[in-house]
Order: sequence, then C-alpha cells, then structure tokens
Amino acid sequence: MQTTLHSIYQSRKNQYAGELQVLQKKHNRLGWLRLALILIIIITAYQVFALAGAWAWLVVGMGIALFLWLVSADAENNRKIGYLKQLVLLNEEELRILAGDFAHRPDGLAYLPSVHPYAHDLDLFGTYSLYQLINRCSGEQGRALLANNLLQALGITEVLRRQEAANEIASMIAWRQQLQASAALNPLTTTTEQKLKNWLSQPSATMNERFWSVFVPIYSLLACSVALAAILDLVSGSLFSLCFIAFILFSFTVGRRATPVAAQLSGVVAQLETLQQVLTVVEEPAFRSPLLRELQSGLQVSGTGASSQIRSLKEILNRFDLRLNVFVFLFINSFLLWDIRQLLALKRWRRSNEQQAAIWFETVAQFEVLTSLATLRFNNPGWAQPKFVSGYFEWEGETIGHPLLKEEQRVCSDFALSGKGQVALITGSNMAGKSTFLRSLGVNTVLAQMGAVVCAQSLSLSPVVLMSSMRIADNLAENTSTFYAELKKLKSIIDAVKEGQPLFILLDEILRGTNSLDRHTGSKALIGQLLKAQRVAVLATHDVELARLESLYPNQLANYHFDVQVAGQELYFDYKLKQGVCTNLNASVLMQKIGIEL
Repeated sequence: MQTTLHSIYQSRKNQYAGELQVLQKKHNRLGWLRLALILIIIITAYQVFALAGAWAWLVVGMGIALFLWLVSADAENNRKIGYLKQLVLLNEEELRILAGDFAHRPDGLAYLPSVHPYAHDLDLFGTYSLYQLINRCSGEQGRALLANNLLQALGITEVLRRQEAANEIASMIAWRQQLQASAALNPLTTTTEQKLKNWLSQPSATMNERFWSVFVPIYSLLACSVALAAILDLVSGSLFSLCFIAFILFSFTVGRRATPVAAQLSGVVAQLETLQQVLTVVEEPAFRSPLLRELQSGLQVSGTGASSQIRSLKEILNRFDLRLNVFVFLFINSFLLWDIRQLLALKRWRRSNEQQAAIWFETVAQFEVLTSLATLRFNNPGWAQPKFVSGYFEWEGETIGHPLLKEEQRVCSDFALSGKGQVALITGSNMAGKSTFLRSLGVNTVLAQMGAVVCAQSLSLSPVVLMSSMRIADNLAENTSTFYAELKKLKSIIDAVKEGQPLFILLDEILRGTNSLDRHTGSKALIGQLLKAQRVAVLATHDVELARLESLYPNQLANYHFDVQVAGQELYFDYKLKQGVCTNLNASVLMQKIGIEL
C-alpha cells in the first residue's frame, strides 16, 4: 500500500512540476514582450510626435495600455506559478512523511503547556511528534485548533461528526491539496484576524450616508466639468488653478476621517486574498456529511458566498491603497472624493457582513484540521476508525501500534481492559518495549478522541479522561527535584481520582527517584488506592514483586510482560505483549557490555 501511495504522490508532483515549467516559460516570454514593447513605444513615440502631433498621444496611450495588460497578465501568471509551486512542495512533503521523515516540520512546541495531564509524556509536540505527523494546517488559527484538539478530548457527538467529515474528504485528494496550497501561499495570522475583528467591533464612523451618496457624484461631475472646461480653454488657467486648490482643500478636509480606517486595515489585503482563495475552494463541493454542510452553509451571506464578499472588501482596500501613490491620489481624491467613496463602500460592506465575518477564520481553521485528519486517514489505509461505546470503561484494541514508528519497525499487540477497578501491570526487561506500548495506548486514545483514525486493526473504547506519569524532569527554576516533580504529577492524578472522572491512567516506573523499598511500598499502596476507587490504570515496572498483587486482587489486576531472549552477550527482543510475569532480565548483560565487571 505504501508503494501505491508513493506512486500517487509522485505522479501528482510530476504533473504539477510539468505545468509549472510551462508557466515559467510563459513568464519569460511575457518579460521579453514587455521589454520589446517599451522599446517600440519609445521609438514610435519619437517618430509620431515629430510627424503626427496630437495623434501621438493616441498611439502612446495604446502602447501604454498594451503594456499594462502585459503586466496584469504576468501578475496573474505569477500567481499561478506560486500556487503550482505549493502543490509541488505539498506532494514532496507527503513523500517524505511516507518515508518517516517529518522531524523538519513545525513542531508545535509553542502550544505545549507547562503543566498538562499527558502531553509531555506522549510526544504530542516537538521533534518526531504526533503534531508533526498530523498537521497540514498553514494558518495560525488552524494550527492552534489542531493543537487544542490534541490537548483536550472532544465530545463523542463531535468526534463522530468529524469522523464522517474526514472520511468524506479523505478520497478527495485534489480538493484537499487545492485547499492546502491556497492556504499556504500567504498563511492566515491571528494578527490579521484581530485587525478585522477590531474594525468590525468598533462603532462605525459617523457620516450621513444618504447625504454623501447624493453629494459625491454631484461634486465629481462639477469638478470634472471644471477640468474639462480648462482643457477646452473655456475657463482661464488662473481660475482653474483656484478651483483646483479649493478642490484639494475640500477633499482632504472631508476625507481625513478615512485615515484611521486605512491605517487600521493596512496590510490585510494579502491575507484577505488567502481567505478568499481558501473559501472559494471550500464553497465548491456538494458535501454529504452534516459537519461539512454546516460549515459550508455558514459561509452564505444573503445568498452570496463569503469568498465573493471577501473579494469585495479586498477591492475596496486596494482602492484605499491608491493613497500610497501621492500624485495619482492627489487628482482622484480632489476630483472624485476618492476617500469618501471608499468609506461609503466600507460602510455598506460592513452593514452586510459584520455578523458573519467573524466566523470566516474559524471556518478555515476547521477545514484545515479536517484536511489534516483526512490526510492521516488517506496515508494510512490500514488504520482503523475507532468505535465508541457507552459504559464506565472499555478499551479494547486489536493489533495496536505506535503511530510515530515506521511501519516496518512497528510491532503491534492486542490489548483490552474493561469494567471498573482494573489495573494492568506490565513487567519486562530494559528496552523490551514497555514505555513504547504505554505511549501507544495513550497516543491512540488521543487520536480517537479528536476524530482521527488510530494505529490499530480495530479499537473500541468508552470516553475517557487520559492521565499519565511517564517522563519526569526536574525544574531548576522552581528548585524542584525529579522525585518531587513526580510526586506533584501523581498528586494531580490522585486528586482526579477523588473527583470521580472516568480516568485512563498510564504510569511508567513510578517513584523511580527513591530507594527500592520505598518505591515498592509506594507503588503497592497506589495500586491498592486506584483499585479501591474503581479506577483503571496500566502500570509498567521493573519491580516483579508487584506481580504478586494478582493473588490479592485476582479479578482486578492482570499481569503482562515484554520478554527478551539472552544468548551469551546478545539480546533479542520481539517487542510483543504477553500475558504473565517477566522472568528474563537483561540489566546485568547491558552493564557488562559497557564495561562494568560483575
């Protein structure tokens, strides 16, 4: 199956690379045409001005118009080139991810909280993390939403809606990559979103819209008539100069109110282009799943798509940007009241869109996350869609593996826990796979409760609150030792136990920072406390003496182990979970291999 996926992405990469090459050749041709046209205009203008007088202006004007058309055509061609480059990069990236090479991708560490029930233990963020594997979001909103979904389980209703939506778009690879490429050209930022929201939330500038709607065209007609009269020598130059100065003073006086609005919305046009392009892609399909249809229907504004409304806003702001060309702006504002025209257009746009505009960024984020989940499903056709059951606790998986391991390195096992007050105790040798298995349970639980497929042949589970204590580090800033840091983590788990939540607890070598006797005593007491409180936990340990607790809790504690075969000084691991207690130890062999004489 990996071969098939590889060929799909390689074929798409080659297709887009070929189209890109064609457009780059077109770009070169347009560049030479512009240069040639400039030379022709200069030579022709010199000849025509010498012979034809006034007709020269017409010839030069036609040449300039043709030049501007070539500039516009090249700009559109460059936009397509940028889009195709993104599509080529997308498929190159998917090929790298299929090969297990994703450590270079955004790691999401900015979203990792300093304290969290499981995030630090399960490699959700960082190098070779779950975030790097799943994330296909370009915008800051989408990335933050994906991170939040990893950190906090969704409700089952929302999970099921997401599963259905991701299933629908998983096979729509062309559509998904169109969305990704559009979003990646100029990724959306929260700064742009906040600028737009701030403008929408502030009181509208006070102006008599009805008056200005009538006055502006009358003023423009009068001002342009004066200019035409001056051109035709119907009025004197001195009179026109006085009128022009009056037009300038009046237009800039009444147009001052546009300055703060232009400043407030400056710099958002490029990302409005991204928003428009992404929503154009989103609006196109006729979706079947309820979540996709709901998100899509929320983009309608009075029967018009959000992409069309954003295009209108972008055009208004582009017209505002003519302020940057002082010479042009001086004339169009003086004769046409350009600023007032744009303020009126903004006012009308805001009245039509202020209720809907706030959700557009959120909708794009939702679609980026769904695209991430759909791509994970498409890239892993052998992974299962988890099923959720009611009841206090059930977790039953067949062929469970760790999603961050390459398929050829991944060793899978079956595992099940059900009912109240259950502890699975896993013993085993060093490096035999205990910690990796615990993380497999945790990571697949996270995937299931965010609406993703899981690295298993099947998984059935009830909604759970995941907690873990596996990877503990000291904190010099807080003057906290490793042992005390672990005690704080265990206290948070004990507090949650008292609250009665449906916990799924993963513990790896707890109390490792103290002596063997205290570690055994503390571990034994914690297991008893969890069982008494009717909680469910999986605990990995080297302390095989804890396995004797099975006789004390025959219906609540089950022993499992990971084995190792020792042949002379060589160790052989199969990384398979087995029932019972581990009997083969390997620490002495490992110590001898590094030179400790036993």
